[in-house]
Amino acid sequence: MLLQPTTTASSASMLASIDESYERCRQITAKYSKTFYMGTMLMSEAKRRAIWAIYVWCRRTDELVDGPSAQFTTESTLDDWEDQLESVFLGKPQDDYDVAMVDALEHFALDIQPFRDMISGQRMDLQCSRYETFEDLKLYCYRVAGTVGLMSTVVMGVDPEYNTAPWAQSLPCPIEEAIALGIANQLTNILRDVGEDARRGRIYLPLEDLELFKYSEADLINGVIDDRWRALMRFQIQRALKFYRQAEGGISVLSPDARWPVWSALMLYRKILDVIAENQYDVFNRRAFVPTVRKLLCLPPALLRARVL
Repeated sequence: MLLQPTTTASSASMLASIDESYERCRQITAKYSKTFYMGTMLMSEAKRRAIWAIYVWCRRTDELVDGPSAQFTTESTLDDWEDQLESVFLGKPQDDYDVAMVDALEHFALDIQPFRDMISGQRMDLQCSRYETFEDLKLYCYRVAGTVGLMSTVVMGVDPEYNTAPWAQSLPCPIEEAIALGIANQLTNILRDVGEDARRGRIYLPLEDLELFKYSEADLINGVIDDRWRALMRFQIQRALKFYRQAEGGISVLSPDARWPVWSALMLYRKILDVIAENQYDVFNRRAFVPTVRKLLCLPPALLRARVL
């Protein structure tokens, strides 16, 4: 588990150095999100280090409700975590991982609100295990993943040429596209982890969608794979692909050195949906993952898109 007890002010001088903190964040990112980590290695050093720090903060936040000690997490736990977030934004790290975040904040003008919104998403996980409609689920996806797009866009930066171009106002808003990519990624996570989530008593697929395809909660919990399930999954995949397509429109607005990493991350993560289909939509017994060779094959076309689109 990543989350450690917060450090008291009296022991603040014993915290890790900035370089040590970033290295710990790098190791965690590489271990727990190989696809995402591959994309960060295409960035400049300053940007990838900041992204590692953000990733670790987000993962620690997620582990409050999904980690080994999640059973002990309460609203008060999240209140304490939000207080620690406030300290970080005041330049006062409470533990070794905070050190990297504090440094990242000195280099990039990150806004605290997306971080607060992500904590609100964890509160949703404490409060409910079902979502009636897609609009309900979309809010959850924004909070736990769309916020990552907002955080990351600040680090990535926008091409300065677009800021001065006379047609700049007509360009797609990279913020909206960044949120769309976060939502697409979260929808992909949900489809990949349907079986695992069901075993934990959570169903993220909108109940209205289950009803539309005449597929019950009991069917899902029992891992029933039939024509109803396959049709339901195809419907969910098409929805996720719609958000990926929306996200594509904002990449050309990003700083040139960020386009290849973002294209790579988008294409790599979208491949998970292909694997789900190749596995005949069996997400109950088989975990969809993209082999390393297929990941590497994504990099050249991602580079081409970064340069011409």
